[in-house]
Amino acid sequence: MKDKKLVKRTCMTLFGVIICAISVGIFKIAALGVDPFQSFMAGLDLVVPISFGTLYVITNAVLLTFALIFDRHYIGIATFINLFLLGYITQFTYEFLQTVIVNPSIIVRVCCLVVGVVIICFGSAFYMTADLGVSTYDAIALIICNTWKKGKFQYVRIITDLVCVILGVVLFLISGGKVMSIPTIAGIGTIITAFFMGPLIEFFNVHVARPILAGTRPQK
Repeated sequence: MKDKKLVKRTCMTLFGVIICAISVGIFKIAALGVDPFQSFMAGLDLVVPISFGTLYVITNAVLLTFALIFDRHYIGIATFINLFLLGYITQFTYEFLQTVIVNPSIIVRVCCLVVGVVIICFGSAFYMTADLGVSTYDAIALIICNTWKKGKFQYVRIITDLVCVILGVVLFLISGGKVMSIPTIAGIGTIITAFFMGPLIEFFNVHVARPILAGTRPQK
């Protein structure tokens, strides 16, 4: 029974990571801002001349080392699924959508942003409900507040998110990006993902992810 539960939780984690990765690709097409960590990755991607998928793996491997040194109990199956899959799936999704959605209008971009927000919340609900570890980036704030006892999680997370956005913008400008184009990596989408995703994730948790894990019919 426990093995079946673990298989289900692993499948939910895999599904959640894939959905979240696809949503990041959609956010990149919208070009109205991505979540704070992806803002940093977007800036880094413009500076480092390797594929986004490989860069994502390397960056998260560095963060994984940090987590392994200071508190490895946050590391699980989900951590490695996220580390090795999310970057490459995001890269594939973005490159594919570029061939389908060429020079999108602002209306199309806003629609992509809305779709991206809904999808990332849906995927996050599965990922979180499975509870098989957190991403290497999530582990940083958890270690700072729970292991080092340096403040409450919500405040520590805001600080780490702000650091990511600032670094992303700085790297974007260093790479030659224009100030007027900053909202493409740190814009309204960044604000939404940083502060307003909680209620929608909880909705999908209650009505979809938790019932599936429990083996009951999703609530309507």
